[in-house]
Amino acid sequence: MWRPRIPKSIRVCILLAAAALPVFALAADPDPAPGGEVQDSGEEDQQPQSPAGRPDAATRDRLPQIVVTGERESLQQKSEQLDQARDGNLLPKVGTTRYSLDQEDVQLLPQGKNTPLDKVVLQIPGVSYDSAVSNPDFHVRNEYANVQYRINGIQLPDGVSALGPVLGSDFIGGVSLLDGTLPAQYGLRTAGVLDITTRSEFDPGGSFDLYGGSWATVSPSVDYGGSRDSTQYFLSGRYLESAQGLENAMPTEEPIHDHTSQERFFGYGSTLLDDGDRLTYMAGAWVGRFQIPNVIGEQPLGDYGPTDLSSADINEHEKDRFFFALLALQTHRERLDTQLSVFTRYAGVNFIPDPYYDLAFNDAATNVIRKSLLNGLQFDGAYRFSDAQTLRAGFTASIEHTQVSDIATVLPVAADGTILPYPVTIDDSTAKTGWNAGVYLQDEWRPLADLTLNTGVRFDHMNQFVSASQVSPRFVVVYTPTAETLLHAGVSRYFTPPMQGQATPNNLALFSNTTQQPAVAQEDPVRPERATYFDVGLEQKLTAAFSAGADVYYKHGTDVLDDGTFGNAVVLSQFNYALGFSKGAELKLNYQQDGLRIYGNYAHEITKAKDVVSNQYLIDDPVELAYLASSYTYASDAQTNTASAGASYRWRRMFASLDAIYGSGLRAGFANLQHSPDYTQCNAAVGGYLYPWQSADKPLTLRLSVVNLFDRAYLLRAATGVGEFAPQYGPRRGIFAEVTQQF
Repeated sequence: MWRPRIPKSIRVCILLAAAALPVFALAADPDPAPGGEVQDSGEEDQQPQSPAGRPDAATRDRLPQIVVTGERESLQQKSEQLDQARDGNLLPKVGTTRYSLDQEDVQLLPQGKNTPLDKVVLQIPGVSYDSAVSNPDFHVRNEYANVQYRINGIQLPDGVSALGPVLGSDFIGGVSLLDGTLPAQYGLRTAGVLDITTRSEFDPGGSFDLYGGSWATVSPSVDYGGSRDSTQYFLSGRYLESAQGLENAMPTEEPIHDHTSQERFFGYGSTLLDDGDRLTYMAGAWVGRFQIPNVIGEQPLGDYGPTDLSSADINEHEKDRFFFALLALQTHRERLDTQLSVFTRYAGVNFIPDPYYDLAFNDAATNVIRKSLLNGLQFDGAYRFSDAQTLRAGFTASIEHTQVSDIATVLPVAADGTILPYPVTIDDSTAKTGWNAGVYLQDEWRPLADLTLNTGVRFDHMNQFVSASQVSPRFVVVYTPTAETLLHAGVSRYFTPPMQGQATPNNLALFSNTTQQPAVAQEDPVRPERATYFDVGLEQKLTAAFSAGADVYYKHGTDVLDDGTFGNAVVLSQFNYALGFSKGAELKLNYQQDGLRIYGNYAHEITKAKDVVSNQYLIDDPVELAYLASSYTYASDAQTNTASAGASYRWRRMFASLDAIYGSGLRAGFANLQHSPDYTQCNAAVGGYLYPWQSADKPLTLRLSVVNLFDRAYLLRAATGVGEFAPQYGPRRGIFAEVTQQF
């Protein structure tokens, strides 16, 4: 019999996890089903009967409860039918490279539902780790940010460069990453689509969770959901406080000046108007406050203030906010499915400098304020001509108003180059109302039982600081010669507008003869990226428990977008390279049988670009800018080799899990010609279920988790590459405990 070969490092983690399991004294209650719920024992409650065979008075009093249960089951069935219609008819995944995690997969990660969403996706092929400053702190196939989020098929607009993940994992019923050659339905952000489905709650109940540990971390959360009449609902809220909010700026166990406090809320509801119509409404909020970590040993420049100041005393902060609301009407008929949604989103970033110390160490202190209010409309429709052909069409439109203020306190520079110690304040503010609109048409046709063609075209137009448009054809073929084999190949044309809040031009003339005057006085406007993408992939089920997949891709683009942190403010600004390309290959393996799951992913990728053609002043070195103009060089977010692996095992009322990530190092040095050292991080957890209240369906869950199990200090960003602000190191070993009580 074939047995999976587990690498030595993973075997060590499993042994450590298994050794800790006996600490959980589990009560002798029925075994829980996956997810912590107890399986039915098979014994039904017996109703006492009257001599005539009719229920007695006590039983009749319970009859209304039986009716409610029946209504709840009917609501669940109809909701699931509409979910299937939405996911199968309205939101095609034909020809994409897709990797999915369900709610149980998330729960079995070492930190469970306390795992930030951007850390969840690190277990997906082709996703590499970056610092929180990158927003989000991961990259899909080496692209800068360019990821769109969809919740139940509704696109959630991106923000303005916050430092934390605006979405948590508490409300997730399932999440998939779609990349490669996307159907025409998916526009704008095209490096990948995080397709999130919300949890479905029908039986009233919830849970209270308390999570905490290293770095004075404490994070209570509560969620509650259920159904009433034709409505189901789910609410979750979380508070987080920690002494390590961002990546440490030094390889020490305890960061300096790195406190964070965050609040997050998510609410979901859906009401069945009739058997084929459903109204869905969602709202979310996130507020994060961050201290900016300090580096010990930096020296003042000597142009302002005393020269004996300590860099450990610098006091910079940032406050980020993100609020959104969505409303969608879904209809399902025999041949026609539609979903019409409206959405609104507000995002704000405020970087607050330490004026005195920033002037002493940087010759400038900049208070950066970015605000954005966006409203939009989205429609998707699908008409099934037959079982073999479906026509889809839709549109999306959004209007965004941004306000950007860079209030800089700088030092004057005399004609002879002498820096004068008399600070002046310059307000460089810009407001802009822009819009994006797109329309698509696509046809999915199955000429043969094992062959599917998906062809489409979309048209996008943007009007921001520049106006541009593009017609983007898409073509994908999917071949399934056997039930265990799936081949896909496709080509897509992409059009990616810049983020309006990050592409705002600066008035360089305001900073003439100051310490903020750039060495490169050139500022062409940021333009949309245009690219052609090729992708070929294979999915193979080798046995009932073991599956594998491989994918290769190539992308070539013009006006390739990139971003980085420039100056002393921890905010992102965008610019274009004239040309760029990306190519790579991915491999994924998955073994799952009974309570055991083992997976592994590997990606080899190369991303290069040439010639900065917008916001050139951000590259504050004429020699480096000249080199970039003449030579292809690695993009800042490029990592050549990336891998992830994990294992989880559930046995009766106990579970153990581990995961690991590996990276060969992000780019560093002049023109990104070097790279940071490679790194590995392993996380592990053990846990189990107790039943102290003698309630079979309301367990008390205990979990002990360890982040960076082997306490490896590693450099994530060297702060020497293009557009890097300060060094960032991965977390040192952290130990956390979690207690969850269902109610």
